Amino acid sequence: MRAASKLTLDPPPPGGRPFAQIGSDGGLLPAPVMHHRIGIAPAERFDVVVDFSRYASGALVVLRNLAGSDTAADVMQFRVGGDARDDSRIPARLADFERLDPRQAVQTRTFTFTNGTHNGESRWLVNGQPFDPRRIDAQPTLGSTEIWHLETDVSHPIHLHLARFQVLSQGGRPRPTDGDWKDTLDLGAGRVARVIVRFDGYRGRYVFHCHNLEHEDMAMMANFEVV
Repeated sequence: MRAASKLTLDPPPPGGRPFAQIGSDGGLLPAPVMHHRIGIAPAERFDVVVDFSRYASGALVVLRNLAGSDTAADVMQFRVGGDARDDSRIPARLADFERLDPRQAVQTRTFTFTNGTHNGESRWLVNGQPFDPRRIDAQPTLGSTEIWHLETDVSHPIHLHLARFQVLSQGGRPRPTDGDWKDTLDLGAGRVARVIVRFDGYRGRYVFHCHNLEHEDMAMMANFEVV
């Protein structure tokens, strides 16, 4: 099962790498990152810049989803117009970035996202349990930093409400789009990810869940409470 899209431009521009990523879920990146294609899962957000001046005037360019089929394969068509003056440029430095230190983590937790049987029914589960609004699965302290191990059976985009994190590793190393602050992680099938989370928002009860709609609708969700 794969709900993520894999976006590319067809044809690619001369020189390749059409996408200049400048932002992610949590805002601007420290510096732009160039991509040939971008994998994006439900709830992930990427800000990208495309330089169409590398195409000839009159060119037709299609944004395609390589993971899609039929009407889901072709996303958008661009028609490159005539020459126009453009003095804009992407700065080499975009924003200050604080890299969290794993040594500052005060707690390590593990959460597994799997399909299984609960009370005789097939369900999507977190740590073997369906969602229960009364159950609290983690109680981090406001201002604290934790490391969460996230494990899956099939692909799940894992989304934390009102908590930002940085990806330390996913299947050995982060993906090219896993940089900067994130709140959603496209976790591939059978992979283990390590993310470092800082709970610096507000006290209260929040959820984290798989963002495949049919999975969260079938209770693949859990609560954490910032105290």
